[in-house]
Amino acid sequence: MRAVRRRRDMHQRQLGELVGVSGATVARWESGKDFPKGEKLPAIATALNEPLDKLFPHDGPPDLQLLRCDAGLSVAEATEIIGASRGPVGNAESGRRRLNASYVKPLAAAYGVTEEELLAAQDRSFGIRTTAPHGDREAAPRTVGEKINFLLQYGSTGEEALSDAEIARLVNEHAPTAAVTAEGIGELRDGTETAASDEMRAGLAHAFQVPAWLFGDDAELSPMVQEFLEAVRFIGSIHQGHILGLAARGSEILSRRSMADINRLVGELRHALSEVQDKE
Repeated sequence: MRAVRRRRDMHQRQLGELVGVSGATVARWESGKDFPKGEKLPAIATALNEPLDKLFPHDGPPDLQLLRCDAGLSVAEATEIIGASRGPVGNAESGRRRLNASYVKPLAAAYGVTEEELLAAQDRSFGIRTTAPHGDREAAPRTVGEKINFLLQYGSTGEEALSDAEIARLVNEHAPTAAVTAEGIGELRDGTETAASDEMRAGLAHAFQVPAWLFGDDAELSPMVQEFLEAVRFIGSIHQGHILGLAARGSEILSRRSMADINRLVGELRHALSEVQDKE
C-alpha cells in the first residue's frame, strides 16, 4: 500500500482525506500497527487507482463479511438497509444465526450480488465450504458411507483419523451382531455398498461418538440434523485451521476480543453437541 501511494506521488494526509481518516491513521496502516476496517478497502483502492483484488488479495470465494466490506458498507450501514438492529448482520457474519429470509433480497442488492451468491457466502460464514460452481452449497452427506467420510474429514479434534479397521473394531465391539469388516467399511465409504443394518448404524454412532439418529435414513435433512452437521463442520474447520470470515480480505490481525469470541463460540457448540449426545 505504501509503495502504491508513493508511486502515485500522494502524501499520507491526502490518502486519508480521500478515504475519511487522518494521515496518522494511514501511517499506522502502512507501518503494520493497525489494519483498515474492511469497508475502507474499496475506497483505498479507488483512491490509489488500483484494483481491489490486486491491492488487497483474497483467496477463495467470499463470505458475508467480505461481501459487505467489498461493497464499502459498515455493519451499521448494512443494518440500516434492512431496517433492523446490528444483531442480524453481525450474527450471520460470525456464523451464529442465519439471516431472516426477508433480509436476503435487500442485502444482495446492496452488496451487488445475486441472492444465490449471498446465500452461498452465508454458508461460508458458517464454515461450510462450497466446491460446486455458481455458489451451490456443498452437498450434505446422506448415505451411511457419505456420513462416515464426512465425520472422518470434519469430526477429528486433532487426533489421527480412524482407519477402516479401527472403525470396524469399534462397531463390532458395540454391536457384535453387525459383524462388519474393514473391507465392508471401505465399500460403504466408496459407495460400492449402500445397505447397513440398524446394528451397524448404532455401532457407527458409537465409533464416532455422535447421536444414533445421524446415521438414520433421511431423504430430507431435518433442521436438527443440518444444524448438527454445520456445528461439526465448524468445529472441524477450527481444528484444521480453516476458519472462514474472521477478518476482511485475509487479514491475519485478530484482536483478543475476536479470539475470545471464537473460543466462546467453540465452547457453546461443544456444549450443545454434548447435550444432544446425553439425550440420546
